[in-house]
This record gives sequence, C-alpha cells and structure tokens, in this order.
Amino acid sequence: MITLANVRKDYASDVRIGPLDVELPAGGITALVGPNGAGKSTLLTMVGRLLGLDAGTVTIGGYDVTRTPSKQLAKVVSVLRQENHFVTRLTVRQLVGLGRFPHSKGRLTADDERHVSDAIDFLGLHELEGRHLDELSGGQRQRAYVAMVLAQDTPYVLLDEPLNNLDMRHAVGMMQHLRRAADTLGRTVVVVLHDVNFAARYADHVVAMKDGLVVEQGSPAEIMRDDVLSRIFDTPVSVVDGPHGPVACYF
Repeated sequence: MITLANVRKDYASDVRIGPLDVELPAGGITALVGPNGAGKSTLLTMVGRLLGLDAGTVTIGGYDVTRTPSKQLAKVVSVLRQENHFVTRLTVRQLVGLGRFPHSKGRLTADDERHVSDAIDFLGLHELEGRHLDELSGGQRQRAYVAMVLAQDTPYVLLDEPLNNLDMRHAVGMMQHLRRAADTLGRTVVVVLHDVNFAARYADHVVAMKDGLVVEQGSPAEIMRDDVLSRIFDTPVSVVDGPHGPVACYF
C-alpha cells in the first residue's frame, strides 16, 4: 500500500498541491486522472521521491520515502517520468539493463541478464533488442522504457503518462502490457492517465484530482458517472454502457 498523509507541495503563495491524505491499494492498477494542472504528475513524483515534500509523509509498502536509503528504496519502487533523456545510441537491451543498476551497480550478472531478457520478452521487444533507440518508433521506445522499469523488479511501479504520444493501437497495447504486469507479475502499478476511458477499462482503482486535491476515488464504476466526471473536468460528460464497461462521451 502507498499512503500519503498530509502531503503538501507549495509552488507559490496561491499555487499548492495538497494537503493530500490518500491510500493507494497494493496490487492491481491505480489510475490517477483529472484535468491538466490537477497535480497528478506531482503526486506521482513525490511518491517516487523525485520531488521533495514541503509537508507530510509518504510510505510505500511500509517504507518512509523521505527516510529510506536510496539503495533500499530503489528495490521497492521504480519510476518512469514523462521526460526520458537517454542517449539515443543505446540499444534496447542496454537501456533495459539500466533498470538493473540498483542491483548490479553497472556490472550485470547472469541473474541480471535473465531479468533483462524477461522484461524484453514480456514487452515483445526480442526482435528489437539490438536496435538503437533512435531507430525505433515512438511506441517501440515507450515499450523499451517500460521494460527498463519492469527489469528493476520492484513490487511498486510508477508511470507518468506512459500513453503520451502513442496512437490508439499502441496505447491499447501498452495498457494491456501493464494489466498483465499487475496480474501475472504481481506488480502494483500506479499510472497517470489523461483518458478516463483507459482508466475505466484497465484500472482497478481510480483517483481523481482537481486543483491540487484528491476530489474522488473508488472503483471505475464509482468514478465513471455523469455527475462525477462533469464536476471533475468542468465540462458536460455523459457516461454510456460500452461492450467492455462504461465509456465517457464528451460534448
């Protein structure tokens, strides 16, 4: 479980994230949704200790994020940010191997190589593992980044908008991979999503943010309601029954 207690981040006298008091369940997929500027990415990066807190505490699986040594925390939680600035002449396998750094410190063992191969195979990248990043499509690169995170072999995985710049086909494929990671690998996946329909289809738990606060949370069925979504996004939303569950329609 991930717990945020009285967490706050101040950017200016009138710009603040929090205070946040929320529990994200262990297991499955939790989706963070809400309008632009709601604080979704800030919440995620504070949980992953990529951004400091101005108040409050964050615990992941019982570990206090601000007090746990980095070496230990890196074996508990892995994070993929929106902005990835890796050297483009890295191959896919070299990139995924970076996910083993908390374990190998740069000297990959046979066990590390096994984890790398498993992550590459899991994301369907075997035929691309010798290709350089600048030779890949956007969707292929995104899969390689997620493979790197999975190779870190942490029980908690945090992903900030992994569907960014993906077309519909690749976005669906990415969410299917994350669903499998939660179901077959036992990972707790927390993902920032812009499209609530992806959250409804693939997530187990949805946390909705607005103006720096958590305003709603619950199962997809509890969040996918006309009144709830219209209030969160400040625009009329109609939820209809689709073949795989509720679908939000925007006017």
